[in-house]
Amino acid sequence: MDNSVLNLVGQRIRDLRKQNNLSQEQLGELAGFHFSYIGGLERGQKNITLLNLEKIAEALNVPLHEIFLYNRQTNRLKSNAKDVILNEVHNKIVVMSAADLRKINRLIDEIFT
Repeated sequence: MDNSVLNLVGQRIRDLRKQNNLSQEQLGELAGFHFSYIGGLERGQKNITLLNLEKIAEALNVPLHEIFLYNRQTNRLKSNAKDVILNEVHNKIVVMSAADLRKINRLIDEIFT
């Protein structure tokens, strides 16, 4: 079995955990798992269920889909300034209502046109 998706998800969980300044043990406590399970996930050795992935996303305080954004750099040591700002903006707008997003879009149009 090709486990590249497991590695991608695991690395993404590791990046998000480090961004939140959490140890594997702390994330495990927040999500209700043993730290060794978190380590196995991060190394791509465990095939996580969607329900468990949802628990980890909640513990990391990110929307579930954020874990699948593999190409997004969240580790501030590896990210350039643009990536950091894009991540911050994304995390703010992803939880907004459609009406608020329309307002933001109009504001951006006003500023840059």
